[in-house]
Amino acid sequence: MHIGHNITPLFQLDKKMRINNKISQKAQRTPPFYVMEVMERAQELERSGIDIIHFEVGEPDYPTAPHICEAACSAIRSGETKYTHSLGLRELREAVAESYNQKFGLELSGDQVIITSGTSPALLLLFMVLLDNDSEVIMSNPHYACYPNFVTCLGGRTVFIHTHEEEGFRLDPGIVARHLTTNTKTIIINSPSNPTGHVMHPDTIQGIAKIAGSVPIISDEIYQGLIYEGEDHSILEYTDNAFVLNGFSKLYAMTGWRLGYLITPPEYIRPLQKIQQNFFICASSFIQYAGIAALQGPQDHVKEMIAMYDKRRKYTIERLKQLGFGIKSEPTGAFYVLADARKFNSSSLDLSFSILEEAGVAVTPGIDFGDGAQGYLRFSYANSLDNIKEGLDRIENYLVNLV
Repeated sequence: MHIGHNITPLFQLDKKMRINNKISQKAQRTPPFYVMEVMERAQELERSGIDIIHFEVGEPDYPTAPHICEAACSAIRSGETKYTHSLGLRELREAVAESYNQKFGLELSGDQVIITSGTSPALLLLFMVLLDNDSEVIMSNPHYACYPNFVTCLGGRTVFIHTHEEEGFRLDPGIVARHLTTNTKTIIINSPSNPTGHVMHPDTIQGIAKIAGSVPIISDEIYQGLIYEGEDHSILEYTDNAFVLNGFSKLYAMTGWRLGYLITPPEYIRPLQKIQQNFFICASSFIQYAGIAALQGPQDHVKEMIAMYDKRRKYTIERLKQLGFGIKSEPTGAFYVLADARKFNSSSLDLSFSILEEAGVAVTPGIDFGDGAQGYLRFSYANSLDNIKEGLDRIENYLVNLV
């Protein structure tokens, strides 16, 4: 399969643009989110009539459950279309707290919860409250693509700790301890992880909580619940000096709804609230009612999704290995496989666009997630088994022709 009509990706045009003094340095220094560049190019190809198999975006292929949709529609019909409290609907905040309390044996209050328009705004609020110029944020490498861009745009500095696949991309508490300085404002962890799909062992989470001391931890738990081996854990089981980012996008197939939340120690609520009031006012009112329905309604659809994701996970891992991709440590959470593709091309960016143009399959370049993932490709198995089989067949044919 050869598509042929290649269009120069926008990120390549970025490099050729002259410095524009009308645009801020921070905007010019911000790299693109490469997975979005791949997806947008894939959409261009689809508009021209070319069939594309999508392994790039981290988006459930399942529809949002009907009872969640009905809750939003019912709220609209009832006139729930006004501003809410800046912290969110009381009922939803309490439902979030109760969900964590039941799952992890905690004693959270709804007063520790802020409802946001997705987890990205929650992270922005949090960094705005925690960071000053030259504040340091410790994170793993590989990492979720947007973390460092948030930090640098707010004048902070990222401190990367490289993790390694043969060790399960484990963030070693001892190494974290050696990177702590007087400028360290927070440590960010993510489990289950994007892009690796790995789940942090409770001993690791507890170890990081112990060495952090007075430094608060940010735990991105947006993939919580999407776990196929072992048990789920939250940072809040091990320390009160932590923030949790979570939402409804992944577990409840609600990416387009843009509904998230932040669980925070009580002393941070007021400063976070003031930033929320100024930048976002509040999350959408009727969508918050959908969130209540998601947490308090039936969970059968979630269990069905998880069972199917696991089947897809096992098939994807086995097939990628057969095709020659390196997978030394199998992922057990989220819906990603980060596979070593360096035997085919050392540049994950070049390889991902080549596979898109030549095979009609969209995959995410590992460089999106830091130089620790250069040469890797991230495959999302949030797609039907039939599509996964077809996409990997196309990649197999591509690799045969590559040789």
